[in-house]
Amino acid sequence: MFLVRLKIKYLLRTALFSLLTIPLLSCSSHQKNIPVELGFQAQATTGEGAIWNSDTQTLFWVDIEGQKLYEYQPKTQSCNSWKFNQMISTVVPETDSSVIVALQNKIVRVYLLDGSTDSIAPIPDNAGKIRCNDGKCDPEGRLWVGTMGFGAPKGAGALYCVTGDGVVTEKLKEVTISNGIVWSLDKKYMYYNDTPTGKIARYRYNVQNGDILFDGIAVSIPEGTGAPDGMTIDNKGNLWVAQWGGYGVYCYNPNTGKLLDKIDVPAPNVASCAFGGENLDTLYITTARAGLSPEQLQQYPLSGSLFVSVPGERGIPANRFGK
Repeated sequence: MFLVRLKIKYLLRTALFSLLTIPLLSCSSHQKNIPVELGFQAQATTGEGAIWNSDTQTLFWVDIEGQKLYEYQPKTQSCNSWKFNQMISTVVPETDSSVIVALQNKIVRVYLLDGSTDSIAPIPDNAGKIRCNDGKCDPEGRLWVGTMGFGAPKGAGALYCVTGDGVVTEKLKEVTISNGIVWSLDKKYMYYNDTPTGKIARYRYNVQNGDILFDGIAVSIPEGTGAPDGMTIDNKGNLWVAQWGGYGVYCYNPNTGKLLDKIDVPAPNVASCAFGGENLDTLYITTARAGLSPEQLQQYPLSGSLFVSVPGERGIPANRFGK
């Protein structure tokens, strides 16, 4: 009888332990403890727009409020920089000597050798109340760039498409904070996030004419992990999402919405990420100091810097402007 009671007690304790540990196991099973290192120490207010230029073998990124374009040189772990008189929020490659950037209310070409610029197209700014935010080129070389209102009033922004000849077309209305945008490997879908929604939307995408049609939610960001900001896609079709307030980059399967991996970053506000390097197997991650309290800045002094990680996956070459 004693042995029976002892066995029952043991089984109950085992069952209780299993119940207590199941959530922990399910939450941590995706983790691979992917290391992250400091790439370039900076104090960017909002480090954004990370993108790899395969022609120059360098990473471009921006500090929005700091009005700076950066070019990170991996071999020397240093940055070239260009200063503007407006906020700068997006950069995409064009050639080995030029890039396309979104300034506060216009798209311009920047010649890297001397810093001179050509104007490509104006972007509606509602009498100075709206500014450009994140963007990328689609597989046909069209630049998609979103906007947001100062102070992020709900629905004040939009998503635009800019062609090589400077034609601007509005694609989405009533966007609050237009952010990460990528296209599926088969060029049939576009993934896009309006940050405050906490979701990554999927759109059917027509590569010939650039038309899009809402096709549902690909990923709902788990509560307590921040909000979706910039993102990139790997060569398996999975999304790597920088999460503002989420202390990291999160990897999702867009077909199932499942969280696959996370890279912990020593900064609360992670703003963008891009695969780069000779084999496109290095993930570059930008962060921000914006929105942090003095206590948080003291605890996370590297906020605003560029970080580097090798997650064991590879990206795809960035689409260039004008193709």
